[in-house]
Amino acid sequence: MREYDLSNARWRKSSYSDGDGGNCVEVLDDVPGVAPVRDSKVTDGPVLVVRAAAWSVFVAGIAG
Repeated sequence: MREYDLSNARWRKSSYSDGDGGNCVEVLDDVPGVAPVRDSKVTDGPVLVVRAAAWSVFVAGIAG
């Protein structure tokens, strides 16, 4: 299993996030081939790393 150094990452919050601490996810766009995802309320918690192609299919499915 590959490890990624995400210590200096610039996370992007979902555009569906609200300002009162609701359900939010953050994603990194600049990691080649994968999409790291985390809970924006637990920034020091676990990160789910999925293949970029799978993330694209997921996002298209929920957007449409």
